[in-house]
Amino acid sequence: MPSPLFADRPVPQPAEPGTMDALITRTRRLRGDVDAVRRDTGADDDSTLWRWQRALCDLAVRQLDHLGSHLDQLRAGRPDAEGTPDRPVRDAPGHDSGQDVPGPRIGRVGSGEWNLLTDEVSWSDELFQILGRAPESGPLTLDELPSLVFPEDQALLTAMVTDCLIDGKPIDGEFRIVRPDSRVRTLHMMGEPILDTDGCTASMWAVLRDISALRHGEQTVRDSRDSLRREHHRAQTEHRLVAALHEAVLPAWHGSSCLPRGGPDTLDLAARRLPDAAHPTAGGHWFDVLELPCGESLLTIGELPGRGVAGASSMAMLLGALRGMAVAGIAPGALLGHLNQLLETSEQPALGSALCSRYDPESRTLSWAQAGHPAPLLFRDGAGHALTPPDGVLLGATSGAAYEQAEIQLRSGDLLVLHTDGLTRERLIELAPRTAGIRSARECAQLIVEESDRAERADAACLMVVRIPG
Repeated sequence: MPSPLFADRPVPQPAEPGTMDALITRTRRLRGDVDAVRRDTGADDDSTLWRWQRALCDLAVRQLDHLGSHLDQLRAGRPDAEGTPDRPVRDAPGHDSGQDVPGPRIGRVGSGEWNLLTDEVSWSDELFQILGRAPESGPLTLDELPSLVFPEDQALLTAMVTDCLIDGKPIDGEFRIVRPDSRVRTLHMMGEPILDTDGCTASMWAVLRDISALRHGEQTVRDSRDSLRREHHRAQTEHRLVAALHEAVLPAWHGSSCLPRGGPDTLDLAARRLPDAAHPTAGGHWFDVLELPCGESLLTIGELPGRGVAGASSMAMLLGALRGMAVAGIAPGALLGHLNQLLETSEQPALGSALCSRYDPESRTLSWAQAGHPAPLLFRDGAGHALTPPDGVLLGATSGAAYEQAEIQLRSGDLLVLHTDGLTRERLIELAPRTAGIRSARECAQLIVEESDRAERADAACLMVVRIPG
């Protein structure tokens, strides 16, 4: 078995000595290389992507296991030959051979022949194992074989066998069976008619392989890929919503602006949001400028924890409250105290940092307070330093916190740099000498952004540059 006469099949030529051993060695080496890639595929922040990559590696390893097993069997010779060794797949280190349920070894192939003239049926030992049938029970005839097959797949098997026996078509298809031990397996069947000397179909010969593990791996890859696509779509949608919230809440101007709107003492302003490439949906950073009814200008900057829509929504809520209290005339220190109470009593308490300031254009005085936030940097005549911060804890850190307030007299040409933690104070101060000849807030902001892009930022950031007119 198989019989020597096949339909449209030339007599195979023997392989050169050593060819099969070389193929097996190369297959095992490739399997080991793929398995090494699988072990090195570590989990990262994007667990969905990691699962998809790991599933692909697992599937590739399984396919190579199948290939190695087939080559071992091919080298061993005829499955019914006496003394044929049962050669297992020599797994590379790290292979989880326990993934296959007890039963046929992964990749083993069984064969059978059904003689139409004598009704004789012969199976290899492997086919009994694959189908879960005891050898003493004997093989099944072609009429009995569908009894093991899933009802939904019986018509497919019948059609394949009929086309083979009547029309001489080769068999190449898959179907599912339920073994006597109730295990469901997926089999791949390849067969062809065997012709007699008159060219008539005398029997049918077929090989069957249990590909359940392989199909399970492919399904895992499909599921992981679909999950990755859904995650990507969700992230894109969230990114658009965060961008829409920022556009709706933060100042509408881009680049530079002036406050108040007209007059000789207008502030020259420029602001930037610097996103984190690894987390583009970080939504809790903000900056804000507002012309107050009294003629002063409100300048604020801060950040809240959280990403995505939740972070952007919290930022929008806090910024709305801040603007309302500033318009009502509440000073920066007292204003931060009210924001602290707001975060403390919210349904989802969170810690946040903020800097709140008011600029009086007549006296050129900046009154400011901070809640766990970096102090403003003052660039004057090519030198820079951080202002001494008044006392103030993070928003939401403690109940009834009081926030001190400080004042500073500014001069014509001074540059104030307000920033969040994504930008480091020391690196910004190093840029002060290069700002000596700068005549606009926009130029200074552009310089800081360019230098920031050259360095590695650990987080998203906001930046606001204020130039005092003169």
